[in-house]
Amino acid sequence: QLQASGGGLVQAGGSLRLSCAASRRIYSSSVLGWFRQAPGKERLFVAAIRWGTTRTYYEDSVRDRFTISRNSAENTVYLQMNNLKPDDAAVYYCAMGSQYGTTQNAYNYWGQGTLVTVSS
Repeated sequence: QLQASGGGLVQAGGSLRLSCAASRRIYSSSVLGWFRQAPGKERLFVAAIRWGTTRTYYEDSVRDRFTISRNSAENTVYLQMNNLKPDDAAVYYCAMGSQYGTTQNAYNYWGQGTLVTVSS
């Protein structure tokens, strides 16, 4: 229902763009988000976008480096990640819910995750 892609190996300072394609209907009230989970750590909020208004939200450590956006015609949300750091390495998950939140329980649907590796 949510298919994430775009992960890979990148050097520190490099960029990647993640994509999340939705096969289910996205309502204007929906919120699409990205979370990440590093090995042995909990899954944490990264960014979110309100589908209808395109208002965006970011975790503080990525605010000036990552950009979340969406293409309504393609039912896809993107996460452009610039100036990547080793601490950004994680499995990135996209999620969809009916309300904005920074915790997992705010989202009802999840993609399978895409791995981002950042070499120093």
